[in-house]
Amino acid sequence: MPRVYKPGKVAIVLQGRQAGKKVIVIKQLDEGTKERPYPHAIVAGIERYPLKVTKRMGTKKLAKRSKIKPFIKVVNYSHLFPTRYALELEGLKGTVSSDTFKEPSQREDSKKQIKKLLEDRYTSGKNKWFFQPLRF
Repeated sequence: MPRVYKPGKVAIVLQGRQAGKKVIVIKQLDEGTKERPYPHAIVAGIERYPLKVTKRMGTKKLAKRSKIKPFIKVVNYSHLFPTRYALELEGLKGTVSSDTFKEPSQREDSKKQIKKLLEDRYTSGKNKWFFQPLRF
């Protein structure tokens, strides 16, 4: 069976609190682990998307409306819907590992790094489709 969920692949969460949110696969575990004996992936996504901005807005308002709230999560493959898209975020691979979820402070640190990477990508204007909420 071919690997669908490669690092950088964009997917949509189907179940849970983040259902309908776009995520990026950071690490895939096809065989599972001792704690989670099912195929799953470590994903990072956007919990709160940036708001609409216009040319007339000032720099303070623009900065405030461009903020992103990220989340990181371990998700079962059956709760993910793969898309044909992929994002290349170089710094994303080293930020999250399986050990990140054991310590809350590590989790917060990795969320901050992901937030910085995503906000940089958003302000540069690349991949605009990823930073808009899914309408269904």
